[in-house]
Amino acid sequence: MLDRDKIRRSFARAAGSYAGADFLQSEVRERLLDRLQWLQLRPVQILDLGCGPGGALPDLAARYPDARLVGLDLTAPMLQVAASRPGGSPLLVCGDAGRLPFRDQSLDLVFSSLMLHWCPDLDTVLREVRRVLRHPGVFHFATLGPGSFAELREAWGTVDSHPHVMPFPEMRALGDGLVRAGLAEPVMDSDTLTIRYQDLAQLTHDLRATGTTNPSTGRTRGLTGRGTWARVAAAYETRRDAAGALPATVNLVFGQAWAPDPTRGRPGDAGEIAIAPGAIGHRNPPV
Repeated sequence: MLDRDKIRRSFARAAGSYAGADFLQSEVRERLLDRLQWLQLRPVQILDLGCGPGGALPDLAARYPDARLVGLDLTAPMLQVAASRPGGSPLLVCGDAGRLPFRDQSLDLVFSSLMLHWCPDLDTVLREVRRVLRHPGVFHFATLGPGSFAELREAWGTVDSHPHVMPFPEMRALGDGLVRAGLAEPVMDSDTLTIRYQDLAQLTHDLRATGTTNPSTGRTRGLTGRGTWARVAAAYETRRDAAGALPATVNLVFGQAWAPDPTRGRPGDAGEIAIAPGAIGHRNPPV
């Protein structure tokens, strides 16, 4: 389980430091934005779900200049940074992804980069996405998968049995959740990105600076002593590659799912999912 209040506090604190340490977030966001080229879609209403400091908003505005753009995030400090970005004036909303403040079937594109794995109740969020999407709208997202930060997880595992790295959703479980929510024909693929660091301190700095801390409810609540840190660092040291760097592997999951055609019956009826004819052949091929 994930602690929602811990997530909110971590990202609020990270609002000012985020831009200086967001290599991973920027890389994933650019890949997700690039995949929009495969969609034949002219959205009128766009939501950047979990927009953070607004990194994707200028690109979305440039790609879809006639669309009305909304950014939603859980933390007001992140939205204050987003509001200071030059170019355009998207509507910024502080809210919860599990209780979206939008009318049913009011959005054509829900874009979400590295937000889903922070959701304590993923099914509720996916149902909300389905509720606000109108046919033939699309949910276009990226999240971290279960192999992410395996080296750090294993290093901590040599010290104690407490969770020090948050859990990440399995791709199959995510696909099942999309179907349960009533979204049509989910398509997902995965990729692996390895970031190389000089030492463990550099990695932990970037994680904290971007709010990427451990919100697991079973985490240890006290301060980590120097001796414990030294043991974790020593365990991580065994991972140094031929170039002398410490790898941090992240498993990226990219996906799309569509608002079903209401004239074709409900998704899942008779074991079938309705797909809009115009959506066929326009989803992103695997990388």
